[in-house]
Amino acid sequence: MQTPIDNVPKGDDSVSPWYRSAITTAVVAAIFSLIVLLLVVGNYVRTRVADAKTELQLEELKIVARGEPDNEQLLARIRQLDLEYRRRMIRRVDFSRTGDYLLLGGVVVFLIAVKWANTFRRKSPVPGRRPDQVQTQLQRAVQSRWAVAAAVVVLTGGAAFLVSKPKIDFAAADSAATPYPSTEEISENWPRFRGPGGLGVSAYINIPTKWDGKTGEGVLWKTKVPLPGHNSPVIWGDRVFLSGADPNERQVYCFDAVSGKVLWTGNVPTRPSPEAEEFEVMPDTGYAAPTVATDGRRVYAIFVTGDVGCFDFNGRRVWNKSFGIPDNAYGYASSLAMYQNLLLIQYDQADIEDDKSRLFAFDGFSGNLVWEAKRPVANAWTSPIVAKVGEQYQIMTVGDPWTLAYDPTNGAEIWRAECVSGDLAPSPIYAGGLVFALEPYSRVVAVKADGRGNVTKTHIAWDADESAPSICSPVSDGELLYLLGSEGTLLCCKVADGAKVYEKDLDLGFLASPSLVGDKLYLLSDDGVMLIAKAGAEYEELARCELGEDCQASPAFADGRIYIRSLENLYCIGETP
Repeated sequence: MQTPIDNVPKGDDSVSPWYRSAITTAVVAAIFSLIVLLLVVGNYVRTRVADAKTELQLEELKIVARGEPDNEQLLARIRQLDLEYRRRMIRRVDFSRTGDYLLLGGVVVFLIAVKWANTFRRKSPVPGRRPDQVQTQLQRAVQSRWAVAAAVVVLTGGAAFLVSKPKIDFAAADSAATPYPSTEEISENWPRFRGPGGLGVSAYINIPTKWDGKTGEGVLWKTKVPLPGHNSPVIWGDRVFLSGADPNERQVYCFDAVSGKVLWTGNVPTRPSPEAEEFEVMPDTGYAAPTVATDGRRVYAIFVTGDVGCFDFNGRRVWNKSFGIPDNAYGYASSLAMYQNLLLIQYDQADIEDDKSRLFAFDGFSGNLVWEAKRPVANAWTSPIVAKVGEQYQIMTVGDPWTLAYDPTNGAEIWRAECVSGDLAPSPIYAGGLVFALEPYSRVVAVKADGRGNVTKTHIAWDADESAPSICSPVSDGELLYLLGSEGTLLCCKVADGAKVYEKDLDLGFLASPSLVGDKLYLLSDDGVMLIAKAGAEYEELARCELGEDCQASPAFADGRIYIRSLENLYCIGETP
């Protein structure tokens, strides 16, 4: 006779085969996740220890190189070591990212398996005939084998994927791996205020000549800029950079050049001080007048309050510093420039006798000060340019009362010419072997750039008593020099001797500097009208294009496109593909 207990499955007959599979999967997922975690931690430790030593070695070599600028063997060693370092960093970042995804996947599988096991933990007792034990054991064995096999496949495949060498296109990555861009890279982009060399000359001639902001004709996209600023767009590849600020925030923006989408916003900390609380800026200057600069690896910004920030192309703040509130009558507005890996900051302030003006060069990667040069000038709003004279590069600057040139490798002064005075805002340009400095409303001076020491009496090629612009910087094709006054007067002179070619009243006001695109002049008025004129010995207007918004920033040019910042928006002008 059967007792009640005979009808209850004994031993582990009540355990569901699905429960066994779930437990097996959970165990394998846990082991897999642990292995991945150990690999990720090991990768992190190697990055913090081994790569930190390499970075320190690089910094030590750079310090030595500053004292031996002509040591090509040392420079080659630095470039090679830097390339190897960055390649390792790319691999390890990619390794870490992949590991994070796999770790997340392993944990998710583990949690699902645990939930699954709880659901199928035990079969409900079923009265009746006992199942065939042999058949049941065979089924369970098959299910267990399949579960283990599947888990092993997942573990093996995931681990192989994790430790396999990432397929990185180092030919494309070399650009980001080298410490500074080549001359060709710079010429193909618009990396600073007024483009390569600060000259306002476009490398591309396929630039649009027709658009209408009101109807949208020729406007590929328009994106609102979060915070105000009078700085100009900067372009590198498929990215456009701007800065914006108000009394409370300092920000850098990265836009997708194709779609106009804001890819990231970088915040630059400001240092609280009693001077900052009392600091007021002129509306025409604002808190973000200086244009940012980029070397194609990082982007740099400075603000009217002396706050500086450096970001990589993913929006991570690499370093920041503050010069404090500048002693500047109208608010700091000098834009940034680059020489190789050096960020150049012209920080002119106060009066000459105060001895506060400086030219700084910072290492772009670390933010460390490389050199500092005292400047015997008063506060100014001009921006530095870098030009090659013969076989030597020079940093060319203008400040009351000097036009000065410096050696970019060490900050040593090369030459100086006493030739301008007053409130100086137009930046210099270099064309036809001459540096052009403008004294607002008074004169245009051309200085030969091959001198040494004080060249006031020997190297001033010509000095023209003309009504020079007070804000707009000049532009030249090497033969003719174009000067655009804010009141709307366009003056054309010969580069060789300063002889006037023509003078044209345009009946518009201008704050943006003129640009040269092939044989055309692009002149953007403060009410958003772009005059396109023929470049040459006679003025001939070719087109007028209205944006429909006020503009103070100079335009930026790329392959087939123009980027224009209005007071509120960033526009991309071009032909629809």
